[in-house]
Amino acid sequence: MVKSGQLDTATGIAEFGFSNPNHPQAGIEVLTYTQLTSRLPARMLSAVHRTDFHQIFLITAGTGVIMIDFVEHPCTPGKLFQISPGRVLRLPRTTDPSSAFEPLEALVVLFTPAFPPAMETTGQLLSPFGPVAWTLVPPDRDSLSHTATELLTEYNRAIHDRQAVEATGALLRHLLGVLLLRLARLPAPDSTPSVHGVRREVFERFQYELERSFATTRNAAEHAARLGYSLRSLNRACTAATGHTAKALIDARVALEAKRLLAHTDLPVATIGRRLGFSEPTNFGKFFSRETGYSPGEFRARGRA
Repeated sequence: MVKSGQLDTATGIAEFGFSNPNHPQAGIEVLTYTQLTSRLPARMLSAVHRTDFHQIFLITAGTGVIMIDFVEHPCTPGKLFQISPGRVLRLPRTTDPSSAFEPLEALVVLFTPAFPPAMETTGQLLSPFGPVAWTLVPPDRDSLSHTATELLTEYNRAIHDRQAVEATGALLRHLLGVLLLRLARLPAPDSTPSVHGVRREVFERFQYELERSFATTRNAAEHAARLGYSLRSLNRACTAATGHTAKALIDARVALEAKRLLAHTDLPVATIGRRLGFSEPTNFGKFFSRETGYSPGEFRARGRA
């Protein structure tokens, strides 16, 4: 587990590992947004970073914004965010601190990948490719809020009753499982068509293959061959799941990694291009401009303006 604030020498991006100050051996922490931000250094509140643990934010009051993989999401009561390990993010923050409206508040659940009970139903939700944002409406908002509040209550009980730690730990694990199951049964937040059966299996295998080798090949046919499928079958599965072809998803993943490295490291553009499989800086520049509308230098400058 990467120590808090340690720089990943492979990417230059700050990595934060799970650390529970109340229960060092526990794999979960439940608290409010106010409690979380009160113990963090000021630089962390605005730092773009990634973690090796899952984070759930259920906004309960105020307004603000959270950035997840270069997409800013509004934070209003009823919004829920689930950030898997490895995603780049900036913590929720109030957009207008001088506003007379309520300050931003949320229920926050932090947990290691090993802590939740193993459930096939929540596998996609917790994967590196799962959805990140939901707008909750009754009755789902009520049930998820109730479960998150119960998690907080039981967690606080464990802090004050050390003799009940073992039993409470098991209860927290099951309550987290309930929260995740209720989240997993919600409709896809971005209205992405659902995919089932063989096509779902093909798409999920492709996602993991893509995450493993996006920097070594952008050839969709090579990815299909590695998985043992025809390119036609792979494209059908990808289109059913996302509306995009395998090639489009490959290029989007490479562009996302390029954005991460350009925005949050000082690596030369040519070095970033080589890490992502481009032998010539000009080819990387053309690819990035086509995908984003900006040259690598322009994108880096915009992110640091």
